[in-house]
Amino acid sequence: MDRLKDKNIVIGVTGSIAAYKIATLCSSLKKRGANITVIMTKNALNFVNPITYETLTGTKCLVDTFDRNFQFNVEHVSLAKLADVFLIAPASADIIAKAAHGIADDMLTTTLLACDCPKLVAPAMNTRMYKNPITQDNIKTLVKYGFEIINPANGYLACGDTGDGKMAEPEELMERIEDALTVKDLQGKKVLVTAGPTQEKIDPVRYITNHSSGKMGYAIATEARRRGAEVTLVSGVVSLKAPYGVSYVPIVSAEDMANAVISRSNEQDVIIMAAAVADYKPAVTYDEKVKKSDDDMSIQLSRTQDILGTIGQNKKEGLYLCGFAMETENLIENAKAKLKKKNLDMIVANSIKTEGAGFGTDTNVVTLITPDSETQLELMSKSDVANVILDEIIK
Repeated sequence: MDRLKDKNIVIGVTGSIAAYKIATLCSSLKKRGANITVIMTKNALNFVNPITYETLTGTKCLVDTFDRNFQFNVEHVSLAKLADVFLIAPASADIIAKAAHGIADDMLTTTLLACDCPKLVAPAMNTRMYKNPITQDNIKTLVKYGFEIINPANGYLACGDTGDGKMAEPEELMERIEDALTVKDLQGKKVLVTAGPTQEKIDPVRYITNHSSGKMGYAIATEARRRGAEVTLVSGVVSLKAPYGVSYVPIVSAEDMANAVISRSNEQDVIIMAAAVADYKPAVTYDEKVKKSDDDMSIQLSRTQDILGTIGQNKKEGLYLCGFAMETENLIENAKAKLKKKNLDMIVANSIKTEGAGFGTDTNVVTLITPDSETQLELMSKSDVANVILDEIIK
């Protein structure tokens, strides 16, 4: 189930050109079932008409603290009680200063001061204003009081300057809202996840690989990080963007992945091997492109290192080791054999013949197998599968 569904998100918008980006955020939140209320400062009205946000959210946009045409008797207190997350974006230097010192002189600041849910602040301003020691001290004060700062990006600003001060994009704001709504039950744990395919070189032009998109591993890494873990993602070549907040280790070959994973294995509390690592590689590789001829060509293959088996045989005490089994036949039988042979704590089995499962999809159908249990899951999103896997590991 989407953790944003039916959650009450309050967004404070201040006077900044970046206010237009919040329309995209509101639309995305609404599509995922969140209830959104936008509070605007009077200066923000110079950049975006409230009707824009009202149309996208389906709720009244608030500006006046003493507006009587609203369903709550004391609006700022009632709204503060309802809020699950409070985001100020874009956050001007003015609102940051007021929030840091408890000034409550409009609808936004009074609601903020009455609010005890997670509070996020996304600064957006001129580089000199952002780097001014006063602003930086105010930001540190907010952090001291439990606010989470979504650091601005470095880029070209509306004022013509280039530097820090560009508000984070709506995708990152969405990510941080979702983070704030997630229970941190993996706090203090180190989790390593592998994802994607490996590429085994034949010559500078050709290689052997498979159809793995990396989506399952990336979903696991993202959800583990949201749940508080310190995550390392070792990834083959995929078209996905590296998830926010993880230590990202790009690799190409099975040998690269073996080196990256095994060298880090003793530091981990959990290792989840979701990558589709090649079992074989060309026995001979060529520095120059192999030219075609009229004759058939054969390639001799040699085994790659069994990364999962190597870690399983040398597993340190306390390490939870989870593997994946992709099969086309005898799914459960083959997965159980792999679980035992490689000394795993759990194996996630799925068949590429099952509709909605396998490579490249956003959904999966898996069976979780441990030494003493077998749990068949229904068709669900890969993010939901990731959370069920993590739930089982925690359990």
